[in-house]
Amino acid sequence: MYQLTYLKRAEKALLAMPRPTALLIRDKLRQLAIDPYASSNNVTKLQGRDGYRLRVGDWRVIYEIRDERLIILVLDIGPRGGIYR
Repeated sequence: MYQLTYLKRAEKALLAMPRPTALLIRDKLRQLAIDPYASSNNVTKLQGRDGYRLRVGDWRVIYEIRDERLIILVLDIGPRGGIYR
């Protein structure tokens, strides 16, 4: 199982959003930590930069997988419109 690590801006985004949404995102990230390469997850590799995108409703989670240390680094969380900038 991979360890989840959050950047400060990702933690702030979770605290600022409605609690049910934050709980759902945390649950999806825990499922992702079990097997980050499972095809059943709603994940897409980002184009033009390193990392992956997890879709949770209208929210997007941008993260990187550090295989050598078994870490999923959550870079940013936000609504789908402005997260990719």
